[in-house]
Amino acid sequence: MIYLDYQATTPLAPQAYEAMLPWFKDDFANPHSAHAVGRKAKAAVEVAREAVAGLMPENGQLAFTSGATEALNWAIKGTTGGIVTLATEHAAVLDTVAAEARRGRQVTILPVGEDGLADLAVARAAITPGTGLVAVMLVNNEIGTIQPIEQLATLAKQAGALFLTDAVQGYGREAIPDIADLVAISAHKIHGPKGIGALWVRNGVTLEPLLHGGGQEPLGRSGTLSPALCAGFGAAATLAKQRFGADRAHVAQLHRAAWTALGPAGWSLNGSAEERYPGNLNLRYPGLDVARLMSDLRDIAFSAGSACASGSGRPSHVLKAIGLSDAEARSSIRLGFGRYTSEEELLAACRRIDEAARMQKVAA
Repeated sequence: MIYLDYQATTPLAPQAYEAMLPWFKDDFANPHSAHAVGRKAKAAVEVAREAVAGLMPENGQLAFTSGATEALNWAIKGTTGGIVTLATEHAAVLDTVAAEARRGRQVTILPVGEDGLADLAVARAAITPGTGLVAVMLVNNEIGTIQPIEQLATLAKQAGALFLTDAVQGYGREAIPDIADLVAISAHKIHGPKGIGALWVRNGVTLEPLLHGGGQEPLGRSGTLSPALCAGFGAAATLAKQRFGADRAHVAQLHRAAWTALGPAGWSLNGSAEERYPGNLNLRYPGLDVARLMSDLRDIAFSAGSACASGSGRPSHVLKAIGLSDAEARSSIRLGFGRYTSEEELLAACRRIDEAARMQKVAA
């Protein structure tokens, strides 16, 4: 199997796996208990918290959550005032914002250009006094576009609003902007375990709790933490920090190789060619039947769009937002690669994908 779906999830790093093992078996104590083994588990959680926070701005607190979906729900529902966000945000933002609109909050969803980028003039007109929260993704999960976070966050601050960024696809890969007030991240996108994420909150920012109970975590998040998942997240974050430059260089080379193979062959790039994370190639081929392509290439794992919306039968809302027709959106695929992808296997997959797409054209 050639795995090219890094935006959906990443392979677990061996270091993260090893870090988790003791906490699954012998060191099983509740980290919120006061006895010796509980304090040992708590210490492991705090070591992990420090490691995860090591890739974040310094002037804030980090609370572990069950994942980025919880973190985003908390950040949005825990604030007040109008909300401004983008049409290309993840469903965890758009659906939560829609729920808040039903509760009476004013919501503005901004369009994006063909490159997937926000129009700063349109954003400036929409982000006005009375706006309480601006929510913009750092790296888009479907097309890899990197938004102008610094400029958008500045507009938010000028209006007296908080700025939330979904950094799930950017954490460990791109620098997290110091200007953000709230940052949501997830472990399994950086070679950590599934089932754990975090919300970083700038010092001085307060949120209403999303979950009520024991208030075990900083900022009032309730629920018993898993030391195993925390340890795995911490190990993955430590490795991401150590390998930051090497991983970036590797992914950039993979991007160049894949685009050199597919660009001249008639494939078109969806999203910005310049302002993008290079480990994401969202491509379309005229008339392509993606379902058939995936069936013909079952030993290559790639995506027809976002894993979060797969099986819905609907064209990607992100691809529609950048102006693609239903047919163009349905003829698009996403190739995601990273640390553990070799150039040889990526190019082999590109050749086979291209050949299968051409065969469809010949047979049509």
